[in-house]
Amino acid sequence: MPLRWQEVAVPLIVIVSLLILKHVPALDSLPLARAAGVVAFAYAAFLALRIVQSEEAIQVDGWAELRPSMVEYFACYGAAALAVVLMSAIIVIGGTRVVPPAHMIATFIASVSLGLGAVAIGLGGLFVKVRWNNSALERQSAFGKTTTIAWSDVRSVRPNWRGITIATHDRQKVTFSQFHTGAAQLAKHAANRARRNAETATKAFAL
Repeated sequence: MPLRWQEVAVPLIVIVSLLILKHVPALDSLPLARAAGVVAFAYAAFLALRIVQSEEAIQVDGWAELRPSMVEYFACYGAAALAVVLMSAIIVIGGTRVVPPAHMIATFIASVSLGLGAVAIGLGGLFVKVRWNNSALERQSAFGKTTTIAWSDVRSVRPNWRGITIATHDRQKVTFSQFHTGAAQLAKHAANRARRNAETATKAFAL
């Protein structure tokens, strides 16, 4: 599974930034080096899971379906567990001994950020259902909203910060996570259909 440049650049930027901030006098009391170590460990686990991610979708009753990958499960439940641990540390340690306010604030911000990240991954990936057949693509959100687009209407396939977005001529869009099992297969299929639709439209215009 090829990696996008953002998947390499973002973790490295975070790690380097934490190491640089460690040498800022106003922040030298914060455990930034440990945070950089946690990020590095998490990134190593991410790479291991990303490499073994399958590119083939699951076939169910004539539909090809995307499924959450181990990367998404690791990110969602790992972030949620770490958020709980940090918040528990704030409650337990903060109530038993004097802790510098900067430590408490930084830990609280990290815990809330991890919790929000886990919720975002769950709503945008784990609890979303995407499937397709020869005629249409269907996406069901975590809240049960279903969006269906016909392959004949597909105009473009573009990656973005949320994943991969398939758009139609009438501005309908379906976005799915690039970390889903089968995401590469769906993106390739959608790109081929978009190209064929463009060629058909060009020929029709020429006539």
